[in-house]
Amino acid sequence: MSSWNSRNHKPFEVTYHKSLRNIRTHKQGRMEVEIKNLTRVSLSLLASLIYCHFISSRIPKGKIRLASLLPVFYLFITLPICFASLFPKAITSLFVSWLANFKLALFAFDHGPLSSDQSNSLLQFISKTLLPVKIKQNEKHPPSQPPQNSPKLPLNLPAKVLLFTVLVGVNDYKSSFHEKWILGLYCCMVYLLVDIIFGIFNATVHAILRMELEPPSNEPYLSTSLQDFWGRRWNLMVTNLLRHTVYNPVRSSLGSLLGQWAPLPAVVASFLVSGLMHELLFYHVTRASPSWEVTLFFVLQGACLVVELAVKRWFGGRWQLHWAISGPLTVGFVVMTAMWLFFPPLIRSGADERAIDECKMFLNLVKGRGAKMDRKVNLILYLLHCIKLLSPLQNVNFTQNIIFSWHHL
Repeated sequence: MSSWNSRNHKPFEVTYHKSLRNIRTHKQGRMEVEIKNLTRVSLSLLASLIYCHFISSRIPKGKIRLASLLPVFYLFITLPICFASLFPKAITSLFVSWLANFKLALFAFDHGPLSSDQSNSLLQFISKTLLPVKIKQNEKHPPSQPPQNSPKLPLNLPAKVLLFTVLVGVNDYKSSFHEKWILGLYCCMVYLLVDIIFGIFNATVHAILRMELEPPSNEPYLSTSLQDFWGRRWNLMVTNLLRHTVYNPVRSSLGSLLGQWAPLPAVVASFLVSGLMHELLFYHVTRASPSWEVTLFFVLQGACLVVELAVKRWFGGRWQLHWAISGPLTVGFVVMTAMWLFFPPLIRSGADERAIDECKMFLNLVKGRGAKMDRKVNLILYLLHCIKLLSPLQNVNFTQNIIFSWHHL
């Protein structure tokens, strides 16, 4: 029996350890490739924004400056393809291909956060272009806020990180859940992940530039209407950019033709552009041909919001549901339509599984670094304790004390 164990278990152990080494080698190689890609992309972004800050800014605003930015627009759209991992693709697509390009489009006409009246230094110009931040303005007429009688249930950044970590762990047991519950779980994870990423960049810019920044979102789970959700609560950075790049130009161009109804087609146009930019983001992540489901999702949201605005205008604000009724109806509608149209393209391509795997890999990396740090701290404490025990003031058996102290560190 012992010879059988020696013949069969040893090759299994060798194979197992070889496979572990291969996995570690593969992960290390993949990490090195992604670091090289990140370096290349970062240098491209830096060179492009130096060009925009020092050269394009000296070109007269308007079509000529816009033409000078066309190569930058094209480069920013193609940069996410440089990455192999899902999260670098998604973040670069959102921050660079979408938000940065929209900010530069406003910059071409001397509008937005990069305009000349903002007196931006190079560091401020780069930060405002690449990062999803919005500086607080001391305006006489601040943007409309959620109703004062709406409930409050704030979640700070650490609480969101903890809750997201728990939901990542729950995914290990999703085989026992109904499909609808899994999609509902994905909705919660998307909200938390977007808010965490935007919140981290907000905190970073605030620490470096000492600027007062607006929060990335405002408790969207407490929305009482579609207008409240999309206009005042969810992803406020994107909402602000769409307002200046799409909504305001369309409304002003149709104002003389439609009068007081001009905001309605402007709303639909904003949601259409948002849907198309999400299609680009999904293409960068999945590399699959667009199915146009996500565009339909946003067009549907825009159409329903137009109906809501028309009904409000018809009643003149005299009739309004209580937030305890309108809140669940609003959030439920957004979640159900997201299950129907938003998530299927990601699930078909396997992007959801890859995203969860990358989250687990990152959490394990952080956990491993933390464990290594704990071991180093314990080793330092152990050595200090040994020095203390070896001191001439100690008149006890220091060998036994050292062994005893090691077991209690």
